[in-house]
Amino acid sequence: MTARRGRGPDVASRLRPAVRHQWPRVLAGWRGRPAPDARRKLQLALAAVWLLDAALQYQPFMFTRAFGQMLAGTAQGNPAVVAGPVTWSARIIGQHPTAANAAFATIQLLLALGLAWRPAVKVTLAPSVAWSLGVWWLSPVTGAPGAVLIYALLAVLLWPAGRGNSSSSAAGRAVGALPARLLWLVLWGSMAYFALQAANPMSQGMRDMISAMAAGEPGWIASIDHFAAALLAGHGPQASAILAVVLDVVAAGVFLPAWAARVTLILAAAVALAIWVVGENFGAIFTGSGTDPNSGLMLALLAAAYWPAGKTRSVPIASIVPIVPSAPRAQRGRRRRREERARPAAMIGAASLALAARLNTDR
Repeated sequence: MTARRGRGPDVASRLRPAVRHQWPRVLAGWRGRPAPDARRKLQLALAAVWLLDAALQYQPFMFTRAFGQMLAGTAQGNPAVVAGPVTWSARIIGQHPTAANAAFATIQLLLALGLAWRPAVKVTLAPSVAWSLGVWWLSPVTGAPGAVLIYALLAVLLWPAGRGNSSSSAAGRAVGALPARLLWLVLWGSMAYFALQAANPMSQGMRDMISAMAAGEPGWIASIDHFAAALLAGHGPQASAILAVVLDVVAAGVFLPAWAARVTLILAAAVALAIWVVGENFGAIFTGSGTDPNSGLMLALLAAAYWPAGKTRSVPIASIVPIVPSAPRAQRGRRRRREERARPAAMIGAASLALAARLNTDR
């Protein structure tokens, strides 16, 4: 037992230098990895949103029959072709709330992990599009396009295509610059259309809608709703018209030159965040019954995907590192032979100097 105990420190002392010498190599390999580009950063941001969705889906409220009842309420006012599947899915969720919700939350968690792990990005983006469209079909929204459609759009635009595409934005690298801009135009243009359709002839319609959103929210969010409702009192149609004009400007802004497109995208992000705070209450994620952060956050993320990158000027390598012409093969051979002939003489000279120094010390 004593001998075995004595071997422990010896083994540990031998391993410590090895680990200490290998650690710089590990750090060097980590630092040598290429930094993520704009598209990869957006993929990671989309993964974070899917992770937030999974966390919200794991809330206790979602494991009750109330979730199915809330879903069934979205079928009202929709045509039969839409209301039928919604009612069917709500009935299944109501009968098996725990199993159904656990499956929903786990799928969203797997989507988040797949997007975060680079080798699984392609395998994950395609199912995320199908899942988003399925959720959009089974839980329809009235009015502007819902958040789940923006999830699907981002998954298409952030597809890891080759680097041969010369688009200046991350959104245009997978589908091309023009198709990406047309998708942006359709999305924001439809939002402008629905903003006008939602304009209530009664001047208090928008105020009442925002005031009703304060129910169940924390105090600081409810105070924001009450303040916004007070500002819009008596100005609902005018506010809807102004919002529609701003949305139209944002829709057409991506077709402008790069500097003007950047200004438009900043405006788009500001409008999206304003909608997310005032019009959506952060997706009701603080109430315990919200399922996703809603469309405002996704619109801001979409604006980041369309941000045009600056043009990089290519500098010839010859202007940085001068090219030294290589010597001809015959000249290199002659130089090698001269070095080989001079090597014995150099060794003899070094030995003579060492012998002379030894004789001087003996005297």
